[in-house]
This record gives sequence, C-alpha cells and structure tokens, in this order.
Amino acid sequence: MKLQQLRYIVEVLNNNLNVSATAESLYTSQPGISKQVRMLEDELGIQIFGRSGKHLTHVTEAGQDVINISREILAKVESIKAVSREHTLPDQGKLNIATTHTQARYALPDVIKGFMNKYSKVSLHMHQGTPSQISDLAAKGEADFAIATESLHLYNDLVMLPCYHWNRSIIVNRDHPLAKKTTITIEDIAEYNLVTYVFGFTGRSSLDQAFSSAGIEPKIVFTATDADVIKTYVRLGVGVGVIASMAIDDKLDSDLVKIDASHLFEYSTTKIGFRKGSFLRSYMYEFIERFAPHLTKSVVEKAMMLKNNDEVEKMFKGLTLPVR
Repeated sequence: MKLQQLRYIVEVLNNNLNVSATAESLYTSQPGISKQVRMLEDELGIQIFGRSGKHLTHVTEAGQDVINISREILAKVESIKAVSREHTLPDQGKLNIATTHTQARYALPDVIKGFMNKYSKVSLHMHQGTPSQISDLAAKGEADFAIATESLHLYNDLVMLPCYHWNRSIIVNRDHPLAKKTTITIEDIAEYNLVTYVFGFTGRSSLDQAFSSAGIEPKIVFTATDADVIKTYVRLGVGVGVIASMAIDDKLDSDLVKIDASHLFEYSTTKIGFRKGSFLRSYMYEFIERFAPHLTKSVVEKAMMLKNNDEVEKMFKGLTLPVR
C-alpha cells in the first residue's frame, strides 16, 4: 500500500469518478491511475469502485470507508509537512479560506488587511461559494478555514467555532412606503415583494422561520447569493430587500433607507471551521484570533480536543459573542 495509491482514490472521488480528469489534475496518465487503483484493490481484497466496462460507476460501501481513512492519512501527512515548515519557515506559507460573498466583502477585509501587513510572505487565497461548496473545499483539504453561517450540518467533519452574531435589516428606496416607518412588523413586510438571499444561504433560514411562525407566506420574487446584487434590484424597484445588516454601507448605500429588523428575526451565528486533526500554523491561530478575538490559541486548542461539535457548543454556551 502506497501513499500515492491513497491519493489516487481520493482524487478519483473528488473528480466525480472521472479518471481522465483525475489524471489531468495530478499531471499523470490515466492508465497509471487505473493500474494503481487495481493494485490497491487486489492488495485489500475488495472493490473500492464499482465498474461498468472500463468506466467507474460508483463507490462501494467498503470503498467509501477506505477513502474516508485515506483522507485522514493524507491530512496527517500534510500536517507533518506543516510541522516542518512551522519550524523552518514560520512566517511563510499559504492560507486558503472558503466563505460566502457577504463574509468576504463585509466581514473579512479589515482582518485580512491587518493579517497581510504582518505576514507579507503568506499567500492568502479566498474561495467564495455556497455552504455545500465551502464544506466540500474544506473536506478535500483545499481550504484551511471554512467561514459559514448556514447549513452547519454540512460541516460535521470540521471543528466549528462560534465567531459572532449578526442580524438583518430591511432596505428600501427612499420613496417606498416602508421608508416612513421607524419600526416594522412581519405583516408590514409581507405586503410587498421581497428580494433576499437564496434558500440555505447567508442566514436565510431565520427569515423563513419568522414568516412560518407568523403563519405568513412571504412573496419572495428574487433571490441571490450576493448582497450587492440584492441591493441593485431593490434600487430597480423589484421589491423590498432583506439582507445582513453588515452588508449595508452608510456611504455607498446612502440612496437606500435601512430599517433595523433584529426584532423580527433570530440572530444568526457565523462560525469558522477547520478539519479535525489539522496542524495549525502560528499564523493560522493568529488569523482566527484576528477574526474572533475570543478565539485565542489556548481556546482553539481546547476545542480541538473535544469529540464533536455538540461538545464544542457546550464549551461556548453562555459566552456573549460580539454582534455585527
């Protein structure tokens, strides 16, 4: 059994069982990958992949277990390399962050600016996506940190640490009837077409729950993953906007009226996560603390020792998180 074989089967799955695409991504040959996969299967005495002719069709039950363990082994190998780099090149390396547009555009800029000023030799890469894309990048090891709010069940393989709470605001054009109100109700909003986030994205579930509790079906006519896109369509008169309060810039969005809606919707909690068993470089600990000052190195290390995210939740129960 070789590390190369384990890497091949993991990458085959990452490339949706397409051996040609896997070979291209690994800069090797398709026959070479197929041969090594067969050799591993022969050694283990099981089929990792089901086949139809020369094509791989699915991952077997035993194969999924082998691939899961292979991911862990490969992650440990990367951790060993990270230990070496930590002692030889402590201020150099890479940092890959997967998150949503709202976090990247509004929550992270000041954090990243300060971080990069101190760690100019660290190459930082931002990957924006949906919750499922973010969790997938983290699971594959293509992202060191996942920063997310919604669909936290997708991140069970990560250590997820709470960073801050946030809520929503209503945005309308200045000539809109709601612009004259200082406080609003769910019933007020329900009278109009709504423009908001895609379902399962950026705290959308709290909005849906609020309407459901009131027994009202919201008239959602336009959805997007990008708060700036939502604001554009509010300006066009498509509907009333419901977005994260932090996504509203008092100067850039001065043509819009912002109405606090924190009394209507439960707050959402943004979390930062990383793969269990990861070796975090010193600059990674510092990034976490810059993003969430209560997440010091000692606190993060304590959370890493816990069995699952339920225990992590208990660890932070009662802690007053900042609100943005």
